Amino acid sequence: MPSTKDLRDRIRSVSNTAKVTGAMQLIAASKMNRAQLTVQRSRSYSEQIAKVLSIISQEVTKLEDIDSLPLIKQRPLKKVLLLLITPDRGLAGPLVSNLYKEAGEFISNSTEPISIVTVGRKGERFIGRTSQDLLASYSVPDRPKLEDTNSISNFLINEYVNERFDKVVMIYAKFINTASQVAVTKPILPISPQIDDKSPNGELIYEPDPISVLNELIPRYVETQIYQGVLEAIASEHSARMVAMQNATDNANELIDGLTLDLNKARQESITSELLDIVGGVAALES
Repeated sequence: MPSTKDLRDRIRSVSNTAKVTGAMQLIAASKMNRAQLTVQRSRSYSEQIAKVLSIISQEVTKLEDIDSLPLIKQRPLKKVLLLLITPDRGLAGPLVSNLYKEAGEFISNSTEPISIVTVGRKGERFIGRTSQDLLASYSVPDRPKLEDTNSISNFLINEYVNERFDKVVMIYAKFINTASQVAVTKPILPISPQIDDKSPNGELIYEPDPISVLNELIPRYVETQIYQGVLEAIASEHSARMVAMQNATDNANELIDGLTLDLNKARQESITSELLDIVGGVAALES
């Protein structure tokens, strides 16, 4: 059994670790609450603009002017652009590894060449360790606004419009709840109309016309989807880190309890051994 000095040193070390993880848990919890509120408020707008775009797109696909909408027009698939959104820092449990796994499976299952744009230092380092083509890398603040992600959206749109890529896909961590975050692969471009049974029936009136409306709406849709993906990723990161630090703190406290028990046993054995030595010495003198 380790000596009492070694046990006290280990208890002191683990206690310091528990203080650090506890502080990180509190910081992540405060950021998590704000990030969750932001992503929940923006999610309804993101879903609504997708619904409106789907309704109009179903009407436009019946027209002959579809060639004037390059972000909707389907092309033969020759090259794919992947947008990978990851955290800047680790200590977030299995979140980062799940994103790596999702991206790795997507790349390995694709038969077309893939170029990658990353958001977050973890994704940039992951792609840097592979032989994949890293086209660009971006970083966003901890509390991003739409203007902070517009440069990413404009870059992806320009790459697709100039036909350097025939498909744009986004991988990010979707926030479900505090204990659950799921790595999601979501197509961004080209935009495919989704048939919705709840769509309004009958003829719709557009001003000035459906093509003009879509020319203005589609870029806003792409910007919103990427911004929403970044918000989802940030909320997932803070939630995963808070849970991971809470688990780390609980494990440290359990380890301290076990070490304290071992320390008490060691002290008891030491005291018992000293008493036996004293009793033995007294008995030897009396004899």
